[in-house]
Amino acid sequence: MKITTIGIDLAKEVFQIHGVDIHGKALLRKQLRRSEMARFFANLDPCLIGMEACGSSHHWARKLGEFGHTVKLMSPQFVKPYVKTNKHDMADAEAVCEAVSRPNMRFVPIKNVEQQAILSIHRARQGFVKARTAQANQMRGLLSEFGVVIPQGIRSINKRIPDILEDAENGLPGTLRKLLERLNTHLKELDRQAEELELQIKLWHKENEASQKLEAIPGIGPITASAIVATVGDAAGFKNGRQLSAWFGLVPKQRSSGGKQILLGISKRGDTYLRTLLIHGARAVIRFAENKAEPESWLRKLMARRNKNVAAVALANKNARIIWALLARDTKFHPNHTSAAFAAKA
Repeated sequence: MKITTIGIDLAKEVFQIHGVDIHGKALLRKQLRRSEMARFFANLDPCLIGMEACGSSHHWARKLGEFGHTVKLMSPQFVKPYVKTNKHDMADAEAVCEAVSRPNMRFVPIKNVEQQAILSIHRARQGFVKARTAQANQMRGLLSEFGVVIPQGIRSINKRIPDILEDAENGLPGTLRKLLERLNTHLKELDRQAEELELQIKLWHKENEASQKLEAIPGIGPITASAIVATVGDAAGFKNGRQLSAWFGLVPKQRSSGGKQILLGISKRGDTYLRTLLIHGARAVIRFAENKAEPESWLRKLMARRNKNVAAVALANKNARIIWALLARDTKFHPNHTSAAFAAKA
């Protein structure tokens, strides 16, 4: 019989393979080393291959797709229910093989090289920003032990440290002054690295038409737009804007049963980085809308009956739906756009 479906349990060096025929009968259980993967699948007849969306999965999806195979990636949380026994490589590969053949399975879009490259810059920049914040907090904490208090914020650190080091009457010992000079130099280097990576992201944004299209939405700048375009890829893979918003984790979590609907806070599923960018952008729009937006606007009415945090999430949810409409339908953003159904009622 011919192998029609294969599940692969990815690893660093040793990969577990599980293959079945059209009737689901196991025909292949095999371990392959990394150096053997390409040669094995190049000599195999085209079939459906399933993998968990984890480290190196997009690379292998592109690689095996070049050999004519249909490769699909799945979230590990959707594969876990199909593990029948204790967790080990053979059981994981069998679970992947079974999960990929399910008609209602949800799949992860395969990213191309360009998408992964710009996302790598985003991740590196995010790391520098976290390290910069940690370094600033450490300096603030060390100084507080000697009775020197600096207000919160990176700018306060950059502004106050030179004066503190030059002040001979603050009682700081020479050992601590040398340490603060070293830490301050490190803080400036982290800041420089983050700014340079941000510049690279903005240059990529200027060359990408889809990313520039999203920047027109209030609350979305080059950083958010480029991250969304690189992560989402083909927005047509989502049925509607609500599915994309749910993918971001911006819709309510449900605990409904027995015909009784119970909605909780947002689910917080999906990419934490993208969700954070969308909500922070919404907060910026809300700060502007408090004084300058029209009283009858949707956002001002929402802010009148809900607190700012709820309004920020609601606006981020709305922006996610707009993002889907712009990317899936290849349209441009119009601030005063009115739906046809609403116009007909008016």
